[in-house]
Amino acid sequence: MPELKLKLVGCLTLAAACSLGQESLRVTGGLEGMVDRYLSGLARACWEAREAAIARIRTPQQVAERQAYIRKKVIEALGGFPEKTPLNARIMGSLEREGYRIEKLIYESLPRFYVTANVYVPTRGKPPFPAVLGTAGHSAPGKAYPLYQRVWISLAKRGILVLAYDPPGQGERSEYFDETLGRPRFGSTTEHTMAGIQCLLTGTNFARYELWDGIRAVDYLLTRPDVDPQRIGVTGNSGGGTQTAYLQVVEPRLAAAAPSCYLTAWNKLWFNPGPQDAEQNFAGFLKDGLDFADFLIAFAPKPVKMMTAIRDYFPIEGARATYAEARRIYEILKAADRIDFFEYDDTHGWSQPRREATYRWLQKWLNRQEEEGIEGEITTEPESNLYCTPTGQVATSLKGETVYSLNRALAEQLYPQRTATRLKDAASLRALVKNKLNISEVRGAPPVAHFGEIGREGYRIEKVTLETEPGITVPALVFVPAAGQRPLPAVMYVSSAGKAADAGRGGDIEEIVRAGYMVLAPDLRGWGESSPARGAGGYSGLWQVTMRAVLVGKTLIGMQVYDLLAAFEYLASRPDVEATRISVLGKANGGPVALIAAALEPRIAGVAAEQAIPSYMDIVRAPLHENTTELIVPGILREFDLPDLAGLIAPRPLWLVSPRTPTGGRFALTEAATCYRGAGESLRVVERPEGRAWRDVYRAWLK
Repeated sequence: MPELKLKLVGCLTLAAACSLGQESLRVTGGLEGMVDRYLSGLARACWEAREAAIARIRTPQQVAERQAYIRKKVIEALGGFPEKTPLNARIMGSLEREGYRIEKLIYESLPRFYVTANVYVPTRGKPPFPAVLGTAGHSAPGKAYPLYQRVWISLAKRGILVLAYDPPGQGERSEYFDETLGRPRFGSTTEHTMAGIQCLLTGTNFARYELWDGIRAVDYLLTRPDVDPQRIGVTGNSGGGTQTAYLQVVEPRLAAAAPSCYLTAWNKLWFNPGPQDAEQNFAGFLKDGLDFADFLIAFAPKPVKMMTAIRDYFPIEGARATYAEARRIYEILKAADRIDFFEYDDTHGWSQPRREATYRWLQKWLNRQEEEGIEGEITTEPESNLYCTPTGQVATSLKGETVYSLNRALAEQLYPQRTATRLKDAASLRALVKNKLNISEVRGAPPVAHFGEIGREGYRIEKVTLETEPGITVPALVFVPAAGQRPLPAVMYVSSAGKAADAGRGGDIEEIVRAGYMVLAPDLRGWGESSPARGAGGYSGLWQVTMRAVLVGKTLIGMQVYDLLAAFEYLASRPDVEATRISVLGKANGGPVALIAAALEPRIAGVAAEQAIPSYMDIVRAPLHENTTELIVPGILREFDLPDLAGLIAPRPLWLVSPRTPTGGRFALTEAATCYRGAGESLRVVERPEGRAWRDVYRAWLK
């Protein structure tokens, strides 16, 4: 009896909900982690292939071949390095302290790309001194962070000259400094991501600029008579550990290294906390068979010591495995004494035990001294004492270049030379797009599962899922008019806000249905029901999914285009759909997905993009941008841009409705029309005023 009562209550509740007009547009459940699971499968295949490749290394010659491969792939991921230009180094002042002097240095790693640095010069002992690059982690004060100062001062007191410099976006180099507020608009990691997304689009990486600063710092050190050119090392913690590890690959003049709180293994970091800052994710890194251990392997047989924390968010299990793998390579080179590992039972940071282990290691290999490494009493400086610029900010003192401005200039240089401009036929351009987005052929209609229907006045809503590929389920709503002669024309309605965003009564989708069209509204992977769960470590789930895709050689937008093409095949296979009259409308970030799908599939009858950015160049040209993460395609601007696809879509209708800037503002209609002039007479660019009925704008597009 209790069971019967429960069922009766459930039926009454459902009936009440229906009578009140409440209805769920959710199709199924359990899809929040779907994209991550799919990408994790690809990552595992990468790890297994790499493990086998590393196991085959048994001779010094094979080690050398691996090292050359690592350097090649890392430099490719960085986008290569620019030509060296005059450093124009100048000392802006100095502070005399007991046992050392702090020089305030500014140099230009690129023309007008000013690097602020402090040089800690020993005043005891006889030069030339060994030297160390001091790379800063993601602290707001950069080089002047008190814990970092303790390292710089301690090394200087031991007779090691230190050049500690601010990375872009930190210390005196905030690139988004607000003079009205008197502070940066964003934190350092946000600054790095803001410009980092733009760098990825040009086929570079934010780390390119960090590492170039470090390479030019070595150039500067070699101009100083008080530096021994054969004894230059590098150390840093967290983000500084990242730079240290990368410099081990790209800077052959380094003699020793001590990266702290960074190195782990991707099969441990992947799941928790997952991908992090823009500069810590190289395009295709895992696909190319690389991992953290390769930063050590590339440095062999030079001395390197990993500094780790047992309770770090960079997993200690991964750090231990990476050390074991790299140590075997050092053993092949008969240099096992030149690689070491230090761990301490604490959390992330350059704590005293790791600092002292750093002193011991660098003293041993750069100063040829064995010591206990006791830090002793250290007096750090207020941040303002270490300023190299009059105002404490390059942005307000020197008005120099930024990563954003340099990357934009690179994009403007590359854009006229992009591959698409040299292709003469549609087939070649389509092949280029598929290759760049890593989109495979869709072979027939995907398997479909049905999850019931919702009845509305004049039409019904079918709830279905499409298995677009193994492991990927795309939930969708199919809006079917009750009246109208079959087969029906159809519209695929793709919104980055999810399939339900415009599916309410009186919404845009209902207007299309009442015009006699069937509508398929899918949640392409990563949107709607398969939106990623909340990310870890302060990063959004969408950011981490996108970076996971980038690491394994995929892109989220490329996978979404594949899903949309599979959805087209499903619609075209329905007997109640007129396969020659299926159009696609993309809203917001669904716009670029729709444009690419229409360019690749000639059977799509027409395309409209509403409230979407017109081009990737617009992202790179904008000082600020938002909601662009899922659009990332590394190096796309070297190959093609969205307007290049206009000719592939013509003579089919191509509409840009209310185009938007990368910050969501109105984009000039005339400028958008100029960008897409390749569509010829099939192009229409219009603004849809807020509150304007869908049919009033799109009536001609449907026809």
